[in-house]
Amino acid sequence: MPQKTNDMLSLLTRIAEAVERLGPRPDTPLRLDDADAFVWHAAQAHLQPVTRVSHVPLELLCGIAHVRDQLLDNTKRFASRLPANNVLLWGARGMGKSSLVKAAHAAVNRETPNSLTLIEIHREDIDSLPDLMARLRDTGRQCLIFCDDLSFDNDDTSYKSLKAVLEGGIEGRPDNILFYATSNRRHLMPRDMMENERSTAINPSEAVEEKVSLSDRFGLWLGFHACAQQDYLDMISGYIRYFDLPVDESQWRAEA
Repeated sequence: MPQKTNDMLSLLTRIAEAVERLGPRPDTPLRLDDADAFVWHAAQAHLQPVTRVSHVPLELLCGIAHVRDQLLDNTKRFASRLPANNVLLWGARGMGKSSLVKAAHAAVNRETPNSLTLIEIHREDIDSLPDLMARLRDTGRQCLIFCDDLSFDNDDTSYKSLKAVLEGGIEGRPDNILFYATSNRRHLMPRDMMENERSTAINPSEAVEEKVSLSDRFGLWLGFHACAQQDYLDMISGYIRYFDLPVDESQWRAEA
C-alpha cells in the first residue's frame, strides 16, 4: 500500500477518534463508593470525591431555627427513601443557606452512615444536569444534588434545562435524586429581566410567567432574611464557644 494512502488512513483514524470524543458519552452509572460527597465536573463527566466536607454543626446556625428544622426533616425523609421535596433556599447573603445544606447532609449521615450522597454542581454546568441525573439513576444511592448561588441572567436559556429536570419529563425525576439550590433571588431571575419581558413580549404575562414559574418547581421554599442584632450576637457567641477562642466578651461585643 503506498505511503500516501497509509498516511491518509492514519489521519482519518485520528479524526474519527477526535469526533468520537466530542460526541455524547454513554450514560454509564457513576461509582459512589469513594466518599459521601462529590463535585461534578461536566466537561469530563467525572465526579471528584470530597473526602472532607467543610461544614459547621447545625447548632451553630442561629436565628434560622424554623427553616433549619424544615430542611433537616425533608433531608431525613429523603435519606429514608420517603417522599421529599426539591428545595430552594433564597434570601439575604451570609445567613447560612449553603452552610445549612452541608450541615443537614452531615447530620443525616452521622445519624445513619452512608445514607445520603451530596453532589455539588456548579452554576455554569446546569445544562449538564440531565446527563448527571441519568448517570445517578441506577447507582442505588440517595443522591442530593446541590447548586450554590443559582441565578439566571438576561439571554440565559439554561433555566429551561433545570425547569425540565424539575418537572421530570416523560421518565420522571428518579426516586433516588433530589435537588437543593441556594439563591439571593426568590424567583432566580433579576427583576429587570422580568421587566424587559413585560415590555417586549407579545403576551407579557405569559413570557414572565414562564421564567417566574421555575421557582415554583421547587416543592419547598425556605426564606432567609437579615438577622436581628441579638441573633447576630448569638451567632458570634456560639462560634467563640465552639472553637474555644480566647476573646473577652466585652471586647467582641463592642466590635460587633
